[in-house]
Amino acid sequence: MSVLIVIPARYASSRYPGKPLVTLRGPDGEKTLIRRSWDAAQRVTSASRVVVATDDERIRAHCEGFGAEVVMTSDQAQNGTERCAEVVQKLPGFEVIVNLQGDAPLTPEWFIDALVADLRANVKADVATPVLRCDGRTLESLRADRRAGRVGGTTAVFDAAMRGLYFSKEVIPFTPTGYADDAPTPVFHHVGVYAYRPAALASYPNLPSGPLERLEGLEQLRFLENGLRVLCTEVAAKGRQFWELNNPSDVALIEAILARAG
Repeated sequence: MSVLIVIPARYASSRYPGKPLVTLRGPDGEKTLIRRSWDAAQRVTSASRVVVATDDERIRAHCEGFGAEVVMTSDQAQNGTERCAEVVQKLPGFEVIVNLQGDAPLTPEWFIDALVADLRANVKADVATPVLRCDGRTLESLRADRRAGRVGGTTAVFDAAMRGLYFSKEVIPFTPTGYADDAPTPVFHHVGVYAYRPAALASYPNLPSGPLERLEGLEQLRFLENGLRVLCTEVAAKGRQFWELNNPSDVALIEAILARAG
């Protein structure tokens, strides 16, 4: 199964301008966020090709400087999925297209391999996306972000067949407090990675954006609001801590995780 990984990256983020070029310190020295995301994509065994998709010349020049393949896209794309749809028009022929968000450098390679395997096994699914069961520590981090008014991680709920029911920037479902740091909880952290079938991705820019997508600011809700099937793939952390860079305050957290990972 041929797999294209696309890493969407834009400079003009309203919440964190210039985020792809932010430097993160790790045991291997200082690297930009987009470089660390590229490195993560290179470790995916199922990937046939990896490209960065951007509309910004600063990001293009930086990425080409470390050897990445870059596809320039329109500045009209509303989100990463629309940017991926543009790339596939220029690079057709792949059986699965993976959207590896440029702000998720801690994404383990087995998350993406699991998505590809899940789409292969579930022929009726249009999209697959990973979910990670929160332990008490992660759940408290999500709640702390919400109390502080920060946009932190996204949570997901799904049915018995793992079909996505809803995704939210709020912490759902309602869950009592009091979990130990390493105790499993009923809350699932949605990992912002998507594996699309080509037809589903091609249809996305023409699907109407519904009220839930607009309220939450979550691109995957457009699929759900228009009746497409989003499969939630439960993945295992295997001792690896996961977090996305959503706010400037996340830099120190991600650098600490990189330091622990060695």
